[in-house]
Amino acid sequence: DALARVLASVAGQSRCPDEVIVADDGSGPATVEVVRRFESQARCPVRFVTQPHDGFRAGRIRNAAIASTDCDYVVLLDGDMVAHPRFVEDHVEHARRGHFSQGVRIPLNARATRMQLGPGAGIPGPFAPGIGGLRRSYALRSPAMSVRLRRAANGVIAIKSCNQGFWRRDLLAVNGFDEEMRGWGSEDKELCARLENAGIRRQTLLFAAIGFHLDHPPASRGSAAANLAL
Repeated sequence: DALARVLASVAGQSRCPDEVIVADDGSGPATVEVVRRFESQARCPVRFVTQPHDGFRAGRIRNAAIASTDCDYVVLLDGDMVAHPRFVEDHVEHARRGHFSQGVRIPLNARATRMQLGPGAGIPGPFAPGIGGLRRSYALRSPAMSVRLRRAANGVIAIKSCNQGFWRRDLLAVNGFDEEMRGWGSEDKELCARLENAGIRRQTLLFAAIGFHLDHPPASRGSAAANLAL
């Protein structure tokens, strides 16, 4: 249900993606059916890239998805992130050579998530129920403010691969995600550290490229310490 809602938000974009690649870490037939249904109605090519389930191997399947495309620019969106209708448009408009983009993640509580998975769900606004504290302001869209704050916002928004944009050639230059990092934690921060070391600077798209995170039980943190040490 969550993936179907996320793909519906992709289908409703003001700027259609050139292609959509669903990177699947070994899910079952129900996921395949959701993707096939989306593919039959999509306005762009859809590719399903999968691998057998053998623990949490997000870095490996993301690499496979990146390798499968020849598009110049790659936007990562997790399968639990509902995209604002101008999400892709914002990523495209803000893309700059020599930079990667970090978007925002606005958590929804359990009630707001149920509403998102129900019929006729719309995109939450800053005053919608289910968004807490300061993060309400993140739901405001102002591309002009985003441009002015893209450097300052680096100190406010954490690195999270659930909403990021990269030039594909930059990802290839640093060899993508480190596939030795298995289980939840740090594979996104480690990739971005290597990009910074290679001279690719970060910009944060506060008030643009907005994504809403659906509530769900957290993944196991059992590998977090080992990944951080690596």
